[in-house]
Amino acid sequence: MALKRILPCLLYNGKGLVKTIQFKNPGYVGDPINAIKIFNEKEVDELVVLDINATKEQRGPNFSKIADMAGEAFMPFAYGGGVKTYEDFVQLFKLGIEKVIVNTLLIESPETVKRVVDSYGAQAVVASVDYRKPMFGPKVPFNYAGKKIKHDLSSFVSYVEKELGVGEILLQSADRDGTWEGYDYEVISKVVAASSLPVIAAGGCGNQDHLKKVLYECNVNAAAIGSMAVYSKKGMGVLINFPVREHIIKE
Repeated sequence: MALKRILPCLLYNGKGLVKTIQFKNPGYVGDPINAIKIFNEKEVDELVVLDINATKEQRGPNFSKIADMAGEAFMPFAYGGGVKTYEDFVQLFKLGIEKVIVNTLLIESPETVKRVVDSYGAQAVVASVDYRKPMFGPKVPFNYAGKKIKHDLSSFVSYVEKELGVGEILLQSADRDGTWEGYDYEVISKVVAASSLPVIAAGGCGNQDHLKKVLYECNVNAAAIGSMAVYSKKGMGVLINFPVREHIIKE
């Protein structure tokens, strides 16, 4: 059986790479170009880079830096952060970005998302569905520039699939992010069962068993790794990492 995709998910703050814990307290982990060079050598399946400060700082994508990263990457490259206009998408695709990941735009300008899907195809747009569990009630999507969202998680997934027509979902648990405790398997399984879209699971991966479980038991199409991609072990120093493929197979 062919191994499903495993994606390093790198967080960029406008200056360098960082890693968060539950979407907070970003700690510096290095230069993106150096990390990409190492991932080239490790022959990773695909790379995700998210500029986590772009929307917060009300700025667009740093096209010059993205061009540097895309020019260095020898693998499929997905980018997200600060994308606001159709022209932003056009420029990113010209730079060699194969998929653009959108978050706030799903709420602020759904017509732009639809236009890109119509022009470039569904596979060119990934919906970043971030969610957390409140003290009471169902898990809900959040992190959309403070915009109030009328959907719960289930209906939001349906919205990005059926109304916006995106080609893939990046499903991120804020509660699990940076914890090394494993993915949110219950929620991931429900989303996979309810949606026909490919799902990338993100948030919480800490070891190879976590990858096996989410890939083969939850049946996601891909698994993103964050802390595992930039640290040697939990609580230890920075080390650009990628798991040994032969160790992550369905038994």
